[in-house]
Amino acid sequence: MIQTGLIPNAHADLVTDASYDFYGLQLATCSLDQRIKIWQLDESTGNWVMEDDWKAHDAAISKLSWAHPEFGIIIASSSFDRTVKIWERVSGEPQNGNGNGNSSSRWVERAMLTEARGTVRAVEFAPHHFGLKLATISTDNHLRIYECLEQPSLTTWQLVEEADVFSLPLTNAPSASLLTVALATPTQTTSTSADGPVGPLVAQALQQSMSINAASTSSRPGAGHREADGGWCISWCKDRYWGELIAASAGTSGVVKIIQILPSNRPTTILTLDSSPSTSSADAASTAFLAPPTASTASLGQVPAPTDTEANPTASTTAVSWAPTCGRSYHLIATGSRDGHVRIWRVKPAEDEDDIDAEDGKWSASVVADFEQHRSAVGRVEWNITGLVKLRFEYFPLTEPVYRTILSSAGNDGRIRLWKATSGSVWRPAGSIGVEAGEDGEGDGKEPDLPEARHGRDVSMEG
Repeated sequence: MIQTGLIPNAHADLVTDASYDFYGLQLATCSLDQRIKIWQLDESTGNWVMEDDWKAHDAAISKLSWAHPEFGIIIASSSFDRTVKIWERVSGEPQNGNGNGNSSSRWVERAMLTEARGTVRAVEFAPHHFGLKLATISTDNHLRIYECLEQPSLTTWQLVEEADVFSLPLTNAPSASLLTVALATPTQTTSTSADGPVGPLVAQALQQSMSINAASTSSRPGAGHREADGGWCISWCKDRYWGELIAASAGTSGVVKIIQILPSNRPTTILTLDSSPSTSSADAASTAFLAPPTASTASLGQVPAPTDTEANPTASTTAVSWAPTCGRSYHLIATGSRDGHVRIWRVKPAEDEDDIDAEDGKWSASVVADFEQHRSAVGRVEWNITGLVKLRFEYFPLTEPVYRTILSSAGNDGRIRLWKATSGSVWRPAGSIGVEAGEDGEGDGKEPDLPEARHGRDVSMEG
């Protein structure tokens, strides 16, 4: 049984994001009404009570992120006003001179980051083992990473990395060493490598590369850039073993790049996930991605004319979430798109630690699930915080618990949908939750009978 709760009329306008704190006892929400609200769970009744409410930005707020509690009670917010703000909760009575124009709030604005040249669509704190760092992506297509230099005061933040997601190069490697994305059926659990003739794969890869480069040229500022085609979403790798890795999406091509952040070098792309219809069809065996074509590589095969990525603007990947590894030898990355698809990628790292920076190191990925039940744009995908859920059978309480990974997604259909992997690593729908319709199974075909405007003002929680 899925336990749900409802906060009616949480905001005066569309709710754009909701984020739990580390312990799951506090919930932060933001909205087009430019306000942030903090809700506290009353564990005795299961109800959520509003603790704080303040006007945080001069335009709609797009995203919220909690810092790890070892750094304090800190929230970062991003906005359409092209800024990111750092907020800290102070102890004691509500403050009057906190600079946010609301005397009832105990949250103080510590810093404002203003480098973005477009709407900041996403903000996320790095895993705590990398220090107090923050990543943002905005509609100018730039990924920016900040680091706090004065942690007690939180007032000084340094921009340590800034890169155009479109122009990030692939890790230098010999032409024979290809980063491969194997497109599998939803029941496949292992990736397949491209063992066939190299010529056709190279030609196909060059076509894909030229298409991506054409999209980046037409979407950059000053070259026909439109704000709607800029950066969309980011997600940090939660495992410190592999270093600082970020999944980022920008543009209308649906491409997600796995970006490696190195202290001594510029960020580089180590793997590209492409969910466009031209490469995700069932009969596609594999797709290899190379660096931009050169005279030597172009001679390996005839390259067809590049396709126009603007022809399918609904393919933008608008949500991405990197699951905790929990001891797995591979990573799970979930993506949600404007075409209504929720996809789960199985990402396999290089064979050993030394291969990550080596010229012959390879990462690979396969699509292990592709769901389209939302049938409308997907705005959020999120894994359960530990990567696993502990289950016990109702009629056999003495049996060993079953651990299961759960993914949730939220779409413009007004529903939160749950997905789970069976014992054979086959992904299946696990039900859906509507704001008023309660919960239902995927097999009954029920959909919410609610105007879309009603969805945005309420907040529905799943436990």
